[in-house]
Amino acid sequence: MAIAAPSSQSQPSPLVDGLGRRISYLRISVTDRCDLRCRYCMAERMQFLPKNQVLTLEEIALLADLFIARGVTKIRLTGGEPLVRRDIGDLVRRIGRHLGQGLDELTLTTNATRLDIHAQELFDAGVRRVNVSLDSRDPDRFADVTRGGRLDQVFAGLDAARAAGLAVKINMVALKGINDDEILPMLRWCDSQGFDLSLIETMPLGDTGEDRTDHYLPLTQVVDGIAAQHPLTPIAHRTGGPSRYHAVAGMRARLGLITPLTRNFCADCNRIRMTCEGKIFMCLGHEDHVDFKAALREGGLEAVQPLVDRALRLKPAAHDFRIGANAPAATRRHMSVTGG
Repeated sequence: MAIAAPSSQSQPSPLVDGLGRRISYLRISVTDRCDLRCRYCMAERMQFLPKNQVLTLEEIALLADLFIARGVTKIRLTGGEPLVRRDIGDLVRRIGRHLGQGLDELTLTTNATRLDIHAQELFDAGVRRVNVSLDSRDPDRFADVTRGGRLDQVFAGLDAARAAGLAVKINMVALKGINDDEILPMLRWCDSQGFDLSLIETMPLGDTGEDRTDHYLPLTQVVDGIAAQHPLTPIAHRTGGPSRYHAVAGMRARLGLITPLTRNFCADCNRIRMTCEGKIFMCLGHEDHVDFKAALREGGLEAVQPLVDRALRLKPAAHDFRIGANAPAATRRHMSVTGG
């Protein structure tokens, strides 16, 4: 069934939630599948969605059109792992046509295992920056955290990104007893490579088969350790997401901190998330969502417009993340379903 694109004649209202927050950033999970099984993100044995429950690339692109028409200026493609989605380059090119015409930036978060194949086509489609999830540079530790991942594939992807002209930010989840001894070396390595680094507190999403409490590391502790050797200065740099950046004495690399537990960033949240099956989650830490898929397939984009407004009204003031002995996960769904 053909679905009509948004009318250029209409002047839809901007995206403002019930608390007056302007929504300008859409994260789209293009697939729930991934070629890794990171311990803090997924269960070892995952049940993925059947193909008929997943939006087509054309449907994703049309929904992106709708959101851009209503004021979204930044889109990030996520997963799962977005680069495992067949013909992902077609979607990137389709959305990338909006750059400079309502869309300011199109970015992507990846584990980089397939970035060597896709880096050039991403750049050619208008992507200028990627986030790469990398929690360890030790091959054995990396394989353990990812349940079988190969570090050499990631490094090949990073080399290809650099060659294509893509800026890289490394995302590292801080895990007590697993990679806490690598955080400062990772920052120094990022500086040597020309990358920025964002540190992330683990988030209680989905049952991963392990107790996150054992490995939860507050970034307040991490910052104290870094600052003892490299004084940190808060800076105004922003990339549209929740990272709060610091200049690091003696380094070009900027250090970002994503602290959903020790210092949440909900008051000025500008983000919504769409899953690959067309569900809009207004908050990463809540189950409330609005399902666009049936409306899109039965009534086209005109049927989706009122659902967008409903979703805006559902956006909560804040998430409800908690870490502690026997504390339940904030959501049943895994991080891989909605992306970070």
